[in-house]
Amino acid sequence: MKSKKLFLALLFLIGNFAQAQDIITKKNGDDIKAKVLEVNQNEIKYKSFSNPDGPLFVIYKSDVLLIRYENGTKDIFSESANNQINYNANSNSNGSTLMSTSSTSDMRTKGKQDALVNYKGKRSGAGWTCATSIVCGPLFGLIPAAACSASEPIDENLNYRDPELMKNNDYNLAYTSQAHKIKKRKVWTNYGIGSGFWIVFILLAL
Repeated sequence: MKSKKLFLALLFLIGNFAQAQDIITKKNGDDIKAKVLEVNQNEIKYKSFSNPDGPLFVIYKSDVLLIRYENGTKDIFSESANNQINYNANSNSNGSTLMSTSSTSDMRTKGKQDALVNYKGKRSGAGWTCATSIVCGPLFGLIPAAACSASEPIDENLNYRDPELMKNNDYNLAYTSQAHKIKKRKVWTNYGIGSGFWIVFILLAL
């Protein structure tokens, strides 16, 4: 009974450790695992998640697309008030104005940023990967992890907002590519969590 309680406590701690972090996503798509301490008018102050007692870091809000907090909420930052107004106007015209006035680079940047904001990893297979790794072990867990991460998200799970924009090849390619990266990250993260649970169980069973 004591071992069972210890096992459950360790599982709880591992699960919380895996989730208890803020993710700062820069506009170039890079993620920073952090503990956000302050968000002011121009800057975001944070500490590295892996070194919470280390130095304080500062990043400009203008370089950040969004922050995903450990409690599941998020802050999304627009490039500027004018850009946000222009984008809303373009959205009202079903994306046709945006496609006709933006360069290839702009469309790719927009596609990547929209995927970071909108794609949720729905039906990514991450849950099955985690469950398989817990029940059958890391070796068998590799099978769904490799299969799920290799396949791009299907259209109905991409959660894009503007079908007209998705008709643009540059935007579509950037959006789907970024969504695939998010899916792979989610799948392999869950594989690591499931494998960690399995290792704890084996250690307690010895």
